[in-house]
Amino acid sequence: MSRLPLLSSPLLLGFEEIERLIDRAGKASGDGYPPYNIERIAPAAGKPELLRITLAVAGFTRDQLDITLEDSQLVVRGKQQDDKAREYIHRGIAARQFQRTFVLADGIEVRTADLDNGLLSIDLVRHEPERLVRRIEIAGRPGKP
Repeated sequence: MSRLPLLSSPLLLGFEEIERLIDRAGKASGDGYPPYNIERIAPAAGKPELLRITLAVAGFTRDQLDITLEDSQLVVRGKQQDDKAREYIHRGIAARQFQRTFVLADGIEVRTADLDNGLLSIDLVRHEPERLVRRIEIAGRPGKP
């Protein structure tokens, strides 16, 4: 059985890249760690709308976290090293690594990132695109009125 592309309508032209991004986002959902929230923050007077991604990264320090923007993907990575000097009787808090990927639409800009009390907050700005209306002239063929 063949898979029908999500954006296969003949009326949707040039959306192949969006379909690839949707496929990539589905594959990058991972194991659910670390948990995260995405919230919309109402725009202040004359300012664009903000989006905030908050990840629960308790136990990670700033230098163990890495945030990169790769093409249209926001990638958050965390890497902890085992402390070999410690001898655990019980170990319930594992040193672990993670990678969480968010696919960003055109017009989304990463503004700031902040780590506070085990929560990593990344603020994004959504700029409204300008509406473009352009009239296309219809040319006649030579020899035709």
